[in-house]
Amino acid sequence: MNKIIQAKDITQIYRKNGAVTVKALQDVSVDIEKGEFAAIMGASGSGKSTLMNILGCLARPTGGEYFLDGENVNQLSDDDLAKIRNRKIGFVFQLFHLLPRTDSLENVELPLLYSDRSDITKLAQKALEVVGLADRIHHYPAELSGGQQQRVAIARALVNNPEIILADEPTGNLDSRAGLEVISVFQQLHAEGKTVILVTHSREIAEHANRIILIKDGRITGDERAQNPLNARDELESLPEETEVAQ
Repeated sequence: MNKIIQAKDITQIYRKNGAVTVKALQDVSVDIEKGEFAAIMGASGSGKSTLMNILGCLARPTGGEYFLDGENVNQLSDDDLAKIRNRKIGFVFQLFHLLPRTDSLENVELPLLYSDRSDITKLAQKALEVVGLADRIHHYPAELSGGQQQRVAIARALVNNPEIILADEPTGNLDSRAGLEVISVFQQLHAEGKTVILVTHSREIAEHANRIILIKDGRITGDERAQNPLNARDELESLPEETEVAQ
């Protein structure tokens, strides 16, 4: 298979006034295949979000090498990194970061506003259809449940058709049902060929991925392949019917 991410001996050290304060990552090496659904799992403070920021070109490592789709990220300028983030990577975070006075459609259009594309509304509508919100395109965040808001955020991450989706604790603020709905979207995207990397502290959430990378104290401590990952859609169907209410 084709490796879309190759990180070797990644170290991240945070300094204050010249003194070493935190070794957030220590000699981390990990490869991710194109089209893989991988979960990076660890407790709070384990270094998992720091690793995600480096893999997403949001931060530069203190040491080590990082190749994204065969390109040496260490040698790229800040402008080049910004272009890669916009073109190749879609980000989903625990907090939804939706504009409160902007409806779903306009929130999803945001990454395209400074492009020269003439079909941004059509692309945003399609992204909302992918996450099952075709009937909520003109709803404002306050009119949506937490799960629906997170799916709008996923649609916004998808609108540029990135190769990689990076999700940092995307179910952290959601109840069980809404969390499964979000995970089912990621599983659908994986089935369609997207590379999905999910950062979580929860073993239950991680077991929906095809691979679980364990991190502790800034080091990779395990790498598990799942033969039969949990299916979020099946789990949703087994739950009692419930009407989703806007927050």
